[in-house]
Amino acid sequence: MDIGKRLRTIRKKRGLSQRELAMRAGLTNGTISLIEQNKTSPSVASLKSLLDAIQVSMAEFFSTLEEPPRSKYFYIASEFTEIAPPEQSSGIAPLLSLRQLGNAQDHALQLLHEHYAPGADTGPELLSHEAEEAGIVIRGHIEITVDDEVEVLGPGDGYLFNSRLPHRFRNTGDVECEVISACTPPSF
Repeated sequence: MDIGKRLRTIRKKRGLSQRELAMRAGLTNGTISLIEQNKTSPSVASLKSLLDAIQVSMAEFFSTLEEPPRSKYFYIASEFTEIAPPEQSSGIAPLLSLRQLGNAQDHALQLLHEHYAPGADTGPELLSHEAEEAGIVIRGHIEITVDDEVEVLGPGDGYLFNSRLPHRFRNTGDVECEVISACTPPSF
């Protein structure tokens, strides 16, 4: 997906200048310009700030525009939608992968299959959105910050919190971490 082009299209449809979007999102208009030209990839937190400023969820931003001809109940792994921004350098495995099951716009639940390489995180800014989220660590360890609490969770451990609270996910270990998570309503 061309993240820059998609952002520019939505921004223009909403009648926003780069400067106005930057002000609403707390970023510089130079950063918006670089993202729209695909000269830089935003962190998950920065992209979330941009989308919140134009009132578009991550699920909506990354959803395909085509409607399926009939209901779909089953998905093979290749049909999941990657909603994390791609890495800037091609050929390098992504540090963070957030793969969404189905089209979250059509449901009241968003389900993600998450992979965090060692050192990967959701960005320096804490996330916040209108929802509740929960997850279970499948393998590895993940440091989760929710409001002013920080905890490291391992395989079999889980979390459940109000997503309006500022939060962040970081793999501080030296092996990949895998998490299955859910968010309702879909707002990430």
